[in-house]
Amino acid sequence: MNVSELLNASIARLASHFDTPRLDAEVLLAFALGWQRTHVITRDTLVLSAEQVNNVGQLIERRFKGEPIAYIIGEQEFWSLPLVVNSSTLIPRPETEHLVEAALLCLSENEKKSVLDLGTGSGAIILALASEKPGNKYTAVDTSTEALKVAQYNAEKLKLMDVRFQLSNWFSALTNEKFDLIVSNPPYIESTDEHLKQGDVAAEPKSALASGVDGLDDIRIISEGAKKHLICSGWLMIEHGWNQAEQVRGLLAAHGYQKIKSLKDYSDIERLTIAQYEGE
Repeated sequence: MNVSELLNASIARLASHFDTPRLDAEVLLAFALGWQRTHVITRDTLVLSAEQVNNVGQLIERRFKGEPIAYIIGEQEFWSLPLVVNSSTLIPRPETEHLVEAALLCLSENEKKSVLDLGTGSGAIILALASEKPGNKYTAVDTSTEALKVAQYNAEKLKLMDVRFQLSNWFSALTNEKFDLIVSNPPYIESTDEHLKQGDVAAEPKSALASGVDGLDDIRIISEGAKKHLICSGWLMIEHGWNQAEQVRGLLAAHGYQKIKSLKDYSDIERLTIAQYEGE
């Protein structure tokens, strides 16, 4: 069997289950064969060994059964950083890069600042910030020891050693520490949402996705707890669901935050809400 024949067979296998069967098949073929994705096209007549065909077939079957591409190949790009991911972490989404952009505006001055990332997962947000603005004091927490291992590995692999990783249930291990900026992409999906059973989301850790009946349980905790851990005039930035901006603004206002504003993502959806806390 040559590359073209194997590619077509793989596409046919995935076509009934996924919206991008060709892309998925090309990525998995390239990964299994140790090639660049373009080689799948340029080497289409190359005859493959039985072992190579079998290796590709195993990956295609994993995808057919619903395993995300990022988990199969063990990597997802975020902010141009190649991040290791696995089933203990969420797969970083392009939409979250908007949170990074907003956070970088707070770090644009020469003064060194302290930044906290709540629920860091693979470390995507905090490592993106550290890659752009080295020298600040970065702290990232997560309640999952396995996720923290992944984040720490990514930091070491990328040689971004300004970040301190700590096991913590939100603020529980941070005692009296205060920060100039707190960022978070917390769980915000309704626990009964059918999307939790669909697509790649079905394979991701539910603890990092769902947050109570209305999806706002963790955002409530963060909104209240962040006040004790922000310096005067510090900023809080929270990513949330497509239909939660108004509710999040209300939560922040009820807790005494100022300059509350929701920002739109690349799809023109209010996906991020930011606020400043002046202190009591």
